[in-house]
Parts: sequence; structure tokens; C-alpha cells
Amino acid sequence: MTEAVTTVTASLNKFEKFKAEKDGLAVKAEIEKFASIGWEAMDETDRDHRLKWVGVFFRPVTPGKFMMRMRMPNGIVTAAQMRVLAEVVQRYGDDGSADITTRQNIQLRGIRIEDLPEIFHKFHTVGLTSVQSGMDNVRNITGDPVAGLDANELFDTRELVQQIQDMLTNKGQGNPEFSNLPRKFNIAITGGRDNSVHAEINDLAFVPAFHEDGEKDFTPTPYHSSSKVFGFNILVGGFFSAKRCEAAIPLDAWVSPADVVAVCRAVLEVFRDHGLRANRQKSRLMWLIDQWGLEKFRSEVEQRLGKPLLPAAPKDEIDWEKRDHIGVYKQKQPELNYVGLHIPVGRLTAEDMFDIARLADVYGNGEIRLTVEQNVIIPNIPDSRLVLFLAEPLLEKFSIDPQPLTRSLVSCTGAQFCNFALIETKNRALKIIKALEEDLELTRPVRIHWTGCPNSCGQPQVADIGLMGTKARKNGKAVEGVDIYMGGKVGKEAHLGTCVQKGIPCEDLQPVLRDLLIQHFGAKPRQEALVTH
Repeated sequence: MTEAVTTVTASLNKFEKFKAEKDGLAVKAEIEKFASIGWEAMDETDRDHRLKWVGVFFRPVTPGKFMMRMRMPNGIVTAAQMRVLAEVVQRYGDDGSADITTRQNIQLRGIRIEDLPEIFHKFHTVGLTSVQSGMDNVRNITGDPVAGLDANELFDTRELVQQIQDMLTNKGQGNPEFSNLPRKFNIAITGGRDNSVHAEINDLAFVPAFHEDGEKDFTPTPYHSSSKVFGFNILVGGFFSAKRCEAAIPLDAWVSPADVVAVCRAVLEVFRDHGLRANRQKSRLMWLIDQWGLEKFRSEVEQRLGKPLLPAAPKDEIDWEKRDHIGVYKQKQPELNYVGLHIPVGRLTAEDMFDIARLADVYGNGEIRLTVEQNVIIPNIPDSRLVLFLAEPLLEKFSIDPQPLTRSLVSCTGAQFCNFALIETKNRALKIIKALEEDLELTRPVRIHWTGCPNSCGQPQVADIGLMGTKARKNGKAVEGVDIYMGGKVGKEAHLGTCVQKGIPCEDLQPVLRDLLIQHFGAKPRQEALVTH
């Protein structure tokens, strides 16, 4: 190693150092070895970090029981794939479970390192991949959960999302071109009117917009009309972190569907080659945009793209309030329906997963959709089968008409499995919500999001009421607590909420939430509601 290279390496943070020493994807070839020697004998950097490049996460709070994060573009999974995931979880008994994430994805828990070769083989047989799903890679690409089903959609996002995934991951095999970004990166593309993907919290997002016809350089698309051309306005820089949270900002650029994949590549190449790497707290895309300014960033993207981007359309088509897709809905295909099942805080057992796969096969066409609210949609159910479907026992557990607070509850993993979490979230969230619903009557859903730490996987900033785990003090002692966020707005005119109260002990939280629901969301105590009625 030359003196110059030695100096550069010495100035890198520890993550950049270990990435420079060995590409994360290199562990793909070492899975058999890891399985034979066991997790305790592994090199710590391979175990704690590089395994994340193949979607396997060491969890200090459950040593020896790993988490696996899948890639499920657009949140679509087949019944055959769901059964394979259920089989993987099932082998671990009470240690095994699965969580639907806020990126339309599934995470498996309880995984043993010695089983990885067999698990990856099972994945391969049904077209599943977990490659590049952690660390400094592009995370699961989100799209409309009812793409291709919704009569009011402007664009079916499924094929584009799959093309982006294939480009990024070399069709699931792993792509070293994009396996060493400065930090993680989120991409979303929506073709509907209700911003079902929460575009504003992504590093790169495409939202539907019509551009006036007559401009040069338009690529013809099936959405071309005599006066306007369909495409997407581009948003950049949205992210949550412990240090900073920002909503995505307009790039002042419009792109046709035919150029979306190329724009993704161009943006990622600019981020990969110029993103800030010295301080991991300042490495997300928005920090580069801050340093350069939007004009320079856009110019660099155009250079990589090989042509100028057209200016943004004057307005986008996000003009609906956000839908949650829970319940029964007509599809644009005649005599077919999709049904949204509410999955409390996204937690699934192996038995649940087998049952969902069975319902998809028996009543639909074997397809299952996931949403960013951690719920499940089963599409393509004929009118003639709908009554039988709705009578299935599983719908008693996974309701199509849950109570208002339960309906909109979202939670990250929490301290039960995640070493970053400062508090337990999922079980506590369910318990508190149940108590509040027994005490209060509400006329509309209130979106309450829980996250165990400032990394904000539970996205409290987009909620009506967001709860972020922290350490609070009570009677002179440190206890589990939350900071409370309010004012988050999703759908049209989306924006982030702000912190309104800090350090509320979790044991004192229920009456605080009760007061907030009464004061701000029209809730009434049930006794008072009975008198009124």
C-alpha cells in the first residue's frame, strides 16, 4: 500500500474503512463457511456488518438469532413465496416471527446462521432475494400497493419498480456498482393520486404529473394525449435520522416513464461518487444537496443522464387524501375485488403466513400485496367468492374493519429485537391503544406511530401523533419514555410533524394520549358519549 493510499484510508470512518478492505457482497461466497463455523467464530465485521449486504442482521439483543430483511419491490409477494417465508420462520418455533415493514417489505426473525445455505436455496427456487437490503444500499423500492388494480390510477408502477430493482441488484444476484453508497438510500414511485408511498420521506421519489405537449425531447408513452404527456415530477433528499429529518424537495424536473430507471441510475451514480463519507451522521443525499445547491446537483445528474431534464410540471396529481386500503374494494377488472386486512403492528406468525398464502391461492390468483402501513392486501377475489372469503376465521384476527386507533397504528420493531431501540414498542403500543379504545369513542382514525429510537423506522414525523423512544426521568430514576410529535400530514400537501413534548415516561403516557385525542381529534369519553346519545 502506497503512502498516499495509507493516508486516505486512515482518514476514513470505520465503516468506510471496512468497506474499502472488502466489499460487502463478498460474503455471498462465504455463506457455507459461516454456516459451518457458527456465528461466534465469525470475523466480527463480517458478522455485524457485511452480512447485511445479503440481508442478514446480527442482533446483540438476541445473540445467535439473526434477522433477515427481504426485497419485495412494490410490496408484491406470491403465495408460493409467502409459504417459503413461513417455512423458514416455522422451524424456529417461538423464536420465529415476521414483521411487515413501513417499506412494504418483510423481515424474518429467529434465523440461525447454520441454516443460511438452505434458506438461500429455498429463496432462489421461488424467486426471492434479500441482497443489498441493509447498510449502504438502496432499500426496498416502494410503489402503489394497488398498482394495476385501481381504476383511478394514472400509472401502474409495478414494472418500473421491478426494473429499478433489477438494475440495482443485477436481478437479485448483487450489483457491486451500487453496493457501496455513502449511506442508505430510499426510492419511491407512485402512479396514484393519494401518495400511498409517502414520497416526501424518500431520498428520491417520482410523483405523477402531466406536462404540456409541444415540448421537445418527450419520449412517447402510452399516456400521451393531444395536449399533455404523462410522467413524473421528481423529489429528492427526504430522510429521517437521529441528527436530522427533512422532507424531500422538488428537483424542478419532470421525466417520462421511459426515463425513470435511467434517472435513478444517474442520481445514484452522483450520490455514490460525490456523497459525503467522512461523517455518517451527515452522509444522506440531502447533505450533498445542501453543500452543492440544487442547481449543481441537477446539472450533475443531467451530465450522467446524457441529456437535460425538462422543468417540472406546474403541479403534480397528488390531490386525494391518503387511503389505507383496509376493507373491500372493487378493482378496475370487472367482477374482481381486493380486500385489505389489518395486521396489528405488522407482526405475523408462521401460521398466519401459511393462512394468508392459502387465502390468496383459494380466493385470488395467488398474489399478496403489502402496504407501508404494515398491512396485507389480497387482490383478484371474484364477486362470487367474496362472501366465503369474508367468512374465513383469519379475518377475526386480521380485521377488515378495525377500531379507529387500531386501524392506523404503526410501530417499529422496538427493544424486543432491535439493539438501537430505547424502548419496547409493538406490545406496548397494542396494549395502550386497546385501553384507549375501551375508554374513548372516536369518529375517525387517528394515525399513531411508534418508533423505538431517533432513527425513526416507525416514522413518527408523518403521524397525527408520533411517539419516539427516549430515556425519561421519573422520581430521580431513568425510565423508558417518549418524545411526542404532532402535525404530520400524509397524502396531498404532505408535511412532517414536529416535537411538541419531550421525555414523557411510558408508564404515564396513556392519560397524556387520552387528553390529546380529546383536545385535538374529537374523541369523547365513552360514558360522556353514552349520555350525549
